[in-house]
Parts: sequence; C-alpha cells; structure tokens
Amino acid sequence: MRCAVYTRVSTDRHEQKDSLTNQKNLFINYIRDRGWELHDFYIEQESGRFSDRKELQRLIDDLKGKKFDIILVKELSRLSRNGALSYRLKDLTSEYQIDWIALDGSINTLEGNTDNFGLYAWVYENEAKTTSKRIKSTFRTKARNGEYNGSIAPYGYKIVKKKLIIREDNTPTIVKRIFMEYLSGCGHDAIARKFYNEGISTPSMIAGKRNATDVWHGSTIRKILTNPHYIGNLVQGRSEAVSITSHKRIFKNEEDMIIVENTHEAIISKIDFDLVQKMIQSRKVIRPQANVHLFTNLIFCADCGRGMHFKKNSRGYVCGNFNKHGIKKCSHHRTRESELIELLINEFQHFSRLLNENSIFEKLQKKIALDSKSMYKKLPSLQKQLKNIGKQKIRAMDLLLDDTMSKQDYHMYTKTKSEEEKKINHEILTIKESANNREDIVLLEQLKSQVSELMKFNEISSEFLNRFIQKIEIKADGSPKIHYRFSDSSAFHLLSSSNAQHSTCVDCGNISTG
Repeated sequence: MRCAVYTRVSTDRHEQKDSLTNQKNLFINYIRDRGWELHDFYIEQESGRFSDRKELQRLIDDLKGKKFDIILVKELSRLSRNGALSYRLKDLTSEYQIDWIALDGSINTLEGNTDNFGLYAWVYENEAKTTSKRIKSTFRTKARNGEYNGSIAPYGYKIVKKKLIIREDNTPTIVKRIFMEYLSGCGHDAIARKFYNEGISTPSMIAGKRNATDVWHGSTIRKILTNPHYIGNLVQGRSEAVSITSHKRIFKNEEDMIIVENTHEAIISKIDFDLVQKMIQSRKVIRPQANVHLFTNLIFCADCGRGMHFKKNSRGYVCGNFNKHGIKKCSHHRTRESELIELLINEFQHFSRLLNENSIFEKLQKKIALDSKSMYKKLPSLQKQLKNIGKQKIRAMDLLLDDTMSKQDYHMYTKTKSEEEKKINHEILTIKESANNREDIVLLEQLKSQVSELMKFNEISSEFLNRFIQKIEIKADGSPKIHYRFSDSSAFHLLSSSNAQHSTCVDCGNISTG
C-alpha cells in the first residue's frame, strides 16, 4: 500500500509546528507497523475551510494520477472543514478507487466504514462556523475599543500595543507625497512608475513580507489614497467573506463599518483626503488622459461634455469631438491656455482681496451657526416620519398575510413607501452633511494661504487647480464656466454674493465668469 499522508495546521505558530511534527511521527509509526510504503507527505499551514490550498491540489492531482493507494489523515478536519469539499474528496477517492483512513473514525474505506462520514463533515464545518463567529465578535469588540485588528499596519504607520503610531522613517513623507502627486493630476500608474524608478521601498518591503517586491503598482497607490486610516480614524470591518468557505469578499456600506474617530495621529488632513476621494470618483466617470498640459482632465466642452484637446499650433484647447470627428460632431469651442491662466489669476486675486477682509470669516461663522440650528430642528420630525413608514410597511405585510391585500397592491404600496423613505434619508444625509460646513472655514484659510503664494509668483500649478477647481466648461464662444470645488458651500455663496463680476447659476450654484 503506497500511502499519501496529509497533515495540516492553521497557523505557523511554534506550538502548531510541533503539531505537524507529531502528526508526521504518528503516521510514520502507523505505516511502519503495517509494513506499508510511504509515497509522500502533503504538509500545509492554512485554514481547512478553503479548497484552493496548494498541497491539497497537489494531493488531488496525484490521486487522479493514481500515484498512491491510500490517503491517511489524523482527522477529517485536517483535510477539510468544508462539507462540500469533504464530499467531493470522498467521491474522488471512490471514482479513482483510492482508499481513505481518518483516525478520528469518520472514514475507513478498507473496513467499509463510511456510515458516519456525513455527520463528521457537518460537525467540522459547523465547528468552523462557530469559531469564525466567535473570532469576528472578538474583533468587533476590539475595533469598537479603538484597537487595530490588522497584523500589518498601513504604509507610514507601525503597530504598538494595538495602536497605530507614525513611523520614524520616510514612509509618512511618501504617503503625503502620494496624495500631493494625485492632487497635482498624476494618475495611479504614473505615481507608481515614478516611485519604482526612484527606488522607494514598497509597502510589502516595509512589512517584511516573504514575497516582497520593489515594484510599485497602481493598485497599491489607489489602496493608499482610499485608506481612511490616514486621517486618524480607525475604519474596520470594511468587508467580509461571502461565506466561511470562500476567499471572495463583499464590501459593506459605511453604516455597517466600525468607525472610531481620532484614535491615532493623522498623516493626511480630512480636507485633502475628501478632495482626493471626489477626484477618484470623477475619474471613474471620465477616463483621465496623460497629464501633459496644465488643464488636462479639468477642461471640457460645455455642449458635448468631451474633454478638450491641447493644440500646440494654437497654444490652446479645442473640443475633443471636433478635433477627432469635425464640425458634424461638435464645434471647436476654442480657448487659449494663456488667456485662461490670466483669467484665473484675476479670479483668485479677487478672492484674495475678499479673503483678506476679516468680516468674511465672521459672517461665515454666523451663517454656519444659523444654518446648523435651523437644519437640526428638522431631524426629529424626519426620523419620526421614517419610523411611521416602517410601521406602515409592517401593517401592509400583515394585511397581505391575512389575504386582505393583494400581492400586487402590497408591492405597489411598499414601493411608494420605499421611495418616501429614500427621500427622507437623503434629506437627513443633507442635514448631517451641513454640519461639515465648518470645514469651509478651513478651506477658506487654505485658499487664502495658497492664493497669497500664487500672487507672489503669478502662476498656477496643477496641484492648485485640482485642489480648488472641479472642472472648467468651455462654451461655443470660448468663454469659460468654472465649477469650483466649494461651489455648493456656504463659503462660496458668501464670496459670490460679495463679487459683482460673477453670475451665479440658480440651479447648480456654479458661476459664469466674464
């Protein structure tokens, strides 16, 4: 009898390594006592819930190649804690006429003992589910207490007593640089390529992973840009496995995550982080071009929505559709880069004069206080409406179950109520977001500081544009419509009301210049 011996432990801890040694010794003696032949050991340090284990796959391949006559395991749970996988292995051994012995009594095909196999398979999978729930519950409790559950800290941090602490090396500076590069208009891949060429240590190298590489990837940059830990908040439980037997994960809604604010020192300001998230979302809708010219990815045709193309001979931009397909698709919407720069410098000079007036900040603080007070008065009423809708849905379900209401009427009624819920939830979210208007003061301070610097050098950078401008639309006559990132804020409305040069759109709050 050629014996295949499968041994497994879940982790690489020292005591588990001892278990592997003990399992091997047990089967060496078992095989020796019976005068059988050892074909090979299949040894793994992985969870038994998953079917894509490397050594398990090698065992299955060798089974199909009939390289051995019998499989030996200490317990069925060593080979599998997944009921479906257990039955699949049982079927394979039957199909290829391979015997199987588990010393826990779950199966011994040499003796015809297979009656209790299903019970053992169920017990071991159920045990895995119970353990998984217990571990998740422990992690959730620790997360709510502000403890970091991960084994590897985000790039730029280290873990000290379950807390995130900023590292003393250059990695926090690299994190800041990633955000600034992105704000300057660089894409994920461009930043990754730049870091690789500069020889900057990757997250896997800093973490000391066995498979660490010096190559930066765009996905790594994106992961850093979207990680909320960098603003000083612990955001855990962002995803969960589809099932205990699957590696596939689903991402949760924000309300289902465990968020604990101000647990550690921030590397990135909340304003910069939120701005980057908005830029990422906007780039999902509009595929970014290579960041060659100052207004690339910011300037669009007001009529067809296509990005404008830079034309070297005219030192300006034309509609992308016109440039590619001609007048049948759209008109040129031509604008010169130098004229746009001059216009924006004048714009920000005007903002600078307004921002240097202390009364602006005083007015804004008063406005925010009044807005917050009036808005929050609505909250209890809206929440009460939501509660009533929930009760109405339950009553409708009772009527359906009593055959008092038809299924069609029930679905129409609940659809109407769900739409009402959606509107109320949107209004509640708007009210809660209005509390963030306090950040407008920080934004104005930031604008004031950067505009002052701009005025010194009389030039505009890509980083400056991306920070304060969402997009610029060029009309058919070449005039621009500027969409500022703070167009919907109290700060903007206060500034625009003080500015006679702007015409504010009553629908969207954006401005037309000129």
